Amino acid sequence: MTYHVVPGELHLSGHGLVLREWDDDDLAAMTALFDDPDVACWTPLVSPFDLGAARLYLKRARERRAAGQRIQLAITVDGREPLGEVLLMRDGADAEIAEVGYGVGPAHRGRGLATRAVRVMTGFALGTLGVERLLLKIGAGNTASEAVARAAGYHLTDAPPITVEEKGRPLSLRTWEYGGA
Repeated sequence: MTYHVVPGELHLSGHGLVLREWDDDDLAAMTALFDDPDVACWTPLVSPFDLGAARLYLKRARERRAAGQRIQLAITVDGREPLGEVLLMRDGADAEIAEVGYGVGPAHRGRGLATRAVRVMTGFALGTLGVERLLLKIGAGNTASEAVARAAGYHLTDAPPITVEEKGRPLSLRTWEYGGA
């Protein structure tokens, strides 16, 4: 199963943010946001994240969006300059469960952008798409991301950690679930 494809260009707003789809003019901004040691450490994004990586990332984002598998939106305060990204991903074959992901560029951290973006995406997933369960999978030791999860109304579950290999090293992911805020 996949999500219903949301027609047209998607813009979500709330909590002082405008979340919008990436466009070709964002490629340079993507490199500034994603070519970062923290992003390289905690996400599957390639490192270094250069212009070629940005082009491929945007191409795949569009393909996944068209297939109803993933929504990837730039985090902005005014619909213009991207400051980070928030994602909504199908979790396996169950369309009633989804995973939220996020990242904020190093120059924009500490402003509550990730928390606010997760809140907006959470509301959209629950209210518009009818998702029943929202999850975050956060690397053990990623205290900044754990703080975002708590502030956005997610709680750590009792599920055992999931170990994945990321860039040649093991990464233990802990599951957080939305419980209302």
